[in-house]
Amino acid sequence: MRYRALTLAILISLPVFFSGVSDSHGGERTFTDTTGCTISLPDRPLRVVSLAPSITEIVFALGKGPLLVGVTRYSDYPEKAKMLPRVGSYIRPELESIVTLKPDLCLTVEDGPPKKTIERLKAFGIPVYTVNPDSIDTILRSIQEIGDILDAKNTAAAITDKMGAQLTVIDRAVAEAPHKPDIFFQIGISPIVSVGKNTFLDEMIQRAGGTNVVTSDTPYPRFSKEQVLALAPEMIIITSMARNDIFEVVKKDWESWPSLPAVRNKRIHVVDSDTLDRPTPRVVDGLAMLAALIHPTLFAEAHHE
Repeated sequence: MRYRALTLAILISLPVFFSGVSDSHGGERTFTDTTGCTISLPDRPLRVVSLAPSITEIVFALGKGPLLVGVTRYSDYPEKAKMLPRVGSYIRPELESIVTLKPDLCLTVEDGPPKKTIERLKAFGIPVYTVNPDSIDTILRSIQEIGDILDAKNTAAAITDKMGAQLTVIDRAVAEAPHKPDIFFQIGISPIVSVGKNTFLDEMIQRAGGTNVVTSDTPYPRFSKEQVLALAPEMIIITSMARNDIFEVVKKDWESWPSLPAVRNKRIHVVDSDTLDRPTPRVVDGLAMLAALIHPTLFAEAHHE
């Protein structure tokens, strides 16, 4: 730790004109990211650091995985992403690790690293481009932006066109739903945490043909068990990044309350959070999965048409 701190201090003490940027082919292009920052980027970036698992996945989906020289801790999809050097978490990236990799571009998300971290990277001459995939529409836009930056516009267009076609199928099926069941979406255990209005998962619930029983303006409100029981949801959907059986235990705990409509209906489900709430091309698969859970008969009929 002492050595790392000293090394970083030395790096930071260098003049701001020090550049960790590697040689890249071509000239430069200017982009304006979602934060309003105008950034000059290499025409063809060759060494890219991804500062969010979702961006890592998007870069691979665009066929540009070989450009990645560093990713954040939970970048685990596709399988090849697990083999890349780690640069900390998406909220706390390790500045020293990033600078050492000499990237000519860092890609990040708006709710990721603190602004001061971004500014320190820029002081080393490393361009940082920020996207904000906080809705289905902005996920599509982020894929297109990253595709443009990485010289993969045609691939990005093919991906987003396919996603758009899938969304149309889902939207048409959901439009036929006679009832939109009340849903409690649980993303935390102790304390119990759900999703409020104007969040990405709230949009997913609505677009999949459900009604979010949580009407709070707080993005991720906390609940007691008694409060959830009082909401009387018709369905409970449990999701987490945890890789163990704890959420099956949570499911069994809810099932011990026979007065709960979700229990009477046998509609308590544990789902894969990576597919459902990671803002990547797979989000459409997650939406289809969620819609099929909410309206199994409707989607079974659509599947056989």
